[in-house]
Amino acid sequence: MLFRLIRPALFALDPETAHGFALGALKMLPHGASPALDGPLATRVAGIRFPNPVGMAAGFDKDGEVPDALLGLGFGFAEVGSITPLPQAGNPRPRLFRLTEDRAVINRMGFNNKGAEIAHERLAARAGNPGVLGINIGANKDSADRISDYGVMARIMAPLATYLAVNVSSPNTPGLRALQDEAALAELLDTVIDGASEATHGKPPPVFLKVAPDLEPADVDAIARIAIDRKLGALIVSNTTISRPPLKSRDAGESGGLSGAPLRDLAQQRLRDFRRATGGTIPLVGVGGITTAEDAWARIRAGASLVQLYSAMVYEGPGIARRIARGIEALMRRDGFSSIEEAVGSE
Repeated sequence: MLFRLIRPALFALDPETAHGFALGALKMLPHGASPALDGPLATRVAGIRFPNPVGMAAGFDKDGEVPDALLGLGFGFAEVGSITPLPQAGNPRPRLFRLTEDRAVINRMGFNNKGAEIAHERLAARAGNPGVLGINIGANKDSADRISDYGVMARIMAPLATYLAVNVSSPNTPGLRALQDEAALAELLDTVIDGASEATHGKPPPVFLKVAPDLEPADVDAIARIAIDRKLGALIVSNTTISRPPLKSRDAGESGGLSGAPLRDLAQQRLRDFRRATGGTIPLVGVGGITTAEDAWARIRAGASLVQLYSAMVYEGPGIARRIARGIEALMRRDGFSSIEEAVGSE
């Protein structure tokens, strides 16, 4: 109710300023309790116990400032980043656009973050706190060796992460998506896995790979083969899209990655594609256009073990994680399932 009262004032601000305000508010507010690990929605993925399957996607908390506050809002896990080795300003403003009529967002942020050193210091200070923390790693835009950047980030962040998420699918860093090509991706993942293992004395966190929705069938099959061969913890399907379904909002023509409600059907289909290509042998995280419990439940029934959201919180407010989790539980009971694991891929 409070969010509904203040939303007009937030929406009067430009989106990036409003986002900064939201982060500031989360820093100041007392943290709620994280969801219980033994609740009805608890599930195990890649050896990790998640209290519920609803996570905050990367992009909201780029510098790891408020993961515990997000967990206190009822998210079953929080993914921070993307974080790069060196600080970078990202693309020129304006670079974030609300498409209110479409309940969508376009961004061309460009991996803006304060760099690995500051993020490491901040996340090391909260080490030992309860909750599942994913750390999303990327490469600097002007790096001469982007694959090496991922290895550096794996070594820095692996000791602090419940899982590492490798982001090679942002459309806002020129050439980054080329790292999804088969040969480059295999080399990159080997570098990340080796770096994480070295930093944790052979006990690395699971590695999740975040992929784009704008993939051809051959790309899906190649990525699936590599994921299975490297024994990845999960595939995160998917990032924002450079495609443009019909949109009504004033800023619909802006360049960048589209997220929010219009991405739902494409992301759902790509999840099904990866479920087919992997034969269910690799857990999937469903992302893109999830705004309701019904959306999340459809993604789980299509093969997602976990789901993530971000843009929906822009429009629905900070209570969305608990609302969706409660809705998933009701839908699970309605359809006769006793656990999330039973429901995964059941469509």
